[in-house]
Amino acid sequence: MKRFHFLLAVVMIGAFLLTACGGAAPGGGNDLLSTVKARGTLIVSSDPAYPPQSALKASPARTEGTKCASDQQTLGELEGFDIDVSAAIAKGLGVEVCFVTPAWDLITAGNWADRWDVSVGSMTVTPERAKVLYFAQPYYTTPAALFVHTDNTTYQQPSDLGGKQIGVCGGCTYESFLMGSLVIPGETIDFVIKDAVIKTYDTDTTALEDLSLGDGVRLDAVLTAQPTGLGMIADGRPLRQLGDPVYFEYLAPAIDRGGSLDPASFIAEVTRIVSALHKDGTMAGFSQTWYGVDLTAAAGTFNAAEFGK
Repeated sequence: MKRFHFLLAVVMIGAFLLTACGGAAPGGGNDLLSTVKARGTLIVSSDPAYPPQSALKASPARTEGTKCASDQQTLGELEGFDIDVSAAIAKGLGVEVCFVTPAWDLITAGNWADRWDVSVGSMTVTPERAKVLYFAQPYYTTPAALFVHTDNTTYQQPSDLGGKQIGVCGGCTYESFLMGSLVIPGETIDFVIKDAVIKTYDTDTTALEDLSLGDGVRLDAVLTAQPTGLGMIADGRPLRQLGDPVYFEYLAPAIDRGGSLDPASFIAEVTRIVSALHKDGTMAGFSQTWYGVDLTAAAGTFNAAEFGK
């Protein structure tokens, strides 16, 4: 895997509150951290159809005695890398993890209306997103790669896809890459695909399923996280990766800038927990379990002090 480095500056102060119905939990104080602890649950936004990061279990079973609300999912119902990370963060906070599954564009837009505390959904940190979201310590990095149908022998490298129809999740960095507008601090991005016809989907796996129908039937290619595409191939989909990854990105827990309570102590505590998970090897273990490779090392050595600049 290509080695890469960048410096990221994100301010870590602001206001945010979440409870299931809005407003502070009894005894929650005036900040997000104390509210979460008083409530006894950490409400995380995630994707139920984005394996191996997050997905519904084949045989979901609601956690017995859960504190999660009836419209929230429990740890017994979801699985994946992001799910394991979410559960570890909640454990570090001393609370139960609960999940909600809003559309990705609602998560990245900010102004969550106090419906969840944090997104642990493989979100890439970008300057544009940092206008509406705060970010804690990154927990892993991932390459973005293109996939085509195995029947196609014409395309040999990403630049061959100029003018072709490419599927991506709407509002993702993949869409911004194809539009030529993606910015990742410290990274120089080569926009090798010109004039792509962009088709957006609710999630990456839906796009990959369309691509699996046949070469050019609905799509010519899909741009997604490399592990997601390789996971579909391992499941028997007739796909192949096209060339090397086109860029790399850091992914971190995100918190709304537009909430009601001060999130500063919450962000600091999540950063502490994530850093500890890196240090003791837990995060690398999660990555090995779900990806068969450690994608966390670069994120673990990131200088969190940069967030305060």
